Amino acid sequence: MGTAIILAYVGLGLMLGLAGVGSALGVSIGGNATIGALKKNEGAFGSYMILSALPGTQGLYGFGGFFIINSSGVIGPDITILQGMAILAAGFALGLVGLISAIQQGKVCANGIAGIGAGYNVFARTMILAVFPELYAIVAFAATFLISAGL
Repeated sequence: MGTAIILAYVGLGLMLGLAGVGSALGVSIGGNATIGALKKNEGAFGSYMILSALPGTQGLYGFGGFFIINSSGVIGPDITILQGMAILAAGFALGLVGLISAIQQGKVCANGIAGIGAGYNVFARTMILAVFPELYAIVAFAATFLISAGL
């Protein structure tokens, strides 16, 4: 019983922690680009802010996965080792995908911010391209949901 609960909580910690760290790094990448772009074009701050905030969603997926698994009622005295391992696997997968996709999305958004700062009309195209890294976080979240349903 004790090992299974430890595995489950480590999985939840990885899910929430890695996705949250990814979001923090991703929005910082966009924020750094915003500071540079403001020196060239202060009038586009709204576009900069939206693009900078976009990588923050991966942390929300991590929290959503945490909430889904934690509220399933599986984690308790009767949890099996297989359930604990499933939660650990879901946590590692969602956390790692959230971490990497947030960082990469931050880089895409930073390039868009730099382009807008240079005077190019690339906001909509940047939003479209920034959705691609997000897709993988959504897939990992869906997998977490499916794993939770199988618990």
